Amino acid sequence: MKLTSTSFDNGQPIPAEFAAGDANGFAGNRNPQLAWSEVPGGTASFVLLCVDPDVPTVPELVGREDVRIPADQPRCDFVHWVMVDIPASVGEIAAGSCSDGFTARGKQQPAGPAGARQGVNDYTGWFAGNADMAGQYLGYDGPYPPFNDERMHRYFFRVFALDVPALSLPEAFTAADVQRAMQGHVLAEAALHGTYTLNPDLK
Repeated sequence: MKLTSTSFDNGQPIPAEFAAGDANGFAGNRNPQLAWSEVPGGTASFVLLCVDPDVPTVPELVGREDVRIPADQPRCDFVHWVMVDIPASVGEIAAGSCSDGFTARGKQQPAGPAGARQGVNDYTGWFAGNADMAGQYLGYDGPYPPFNDERMHRYFFRVFALDVPALSLPEAFTAADVQRAMQGHVLAEAALHGTYTLNPDLK
């Protein structure tokens, strides 16, 4: 299976229009265009994930003018998008079709292919203690890495072809729920990644 995008080239920078934040604050937050091909026979649905594996593990350092987050600080995953039950007839997600703009407290009914379901992304946890932003963030919310981070962030988009039309999941499901539910049902997968930073020294 093959995954491509006209929004950015594999391994290259993601344009700011597809990011949740830029140097001025919240940005366009449009989902990038994605298309997949060479799908195996027997595919009944697709799963889509977007994960940043370069997120700092010391949140107290994020966004501080007086300190830099060292590139060698241990990192963890941050889920930006999880969508399941994408019909087997779908082979493309158009740019901006699932997200166009950032919604404080999260998009409650994000757009997507008919029949697909969108899960909880990790902005839900990040904004949990913020009275103005706290909420359940569903669907795509793009890159917004710390400006004081010395590591370039990578964003991995992965599409999985499954042999079942739907996964058994809770109503508010996470990427971890999806990864457990699709075990034994993956026929093929494809991935590509882009990069993004708000650190002017890395651009």
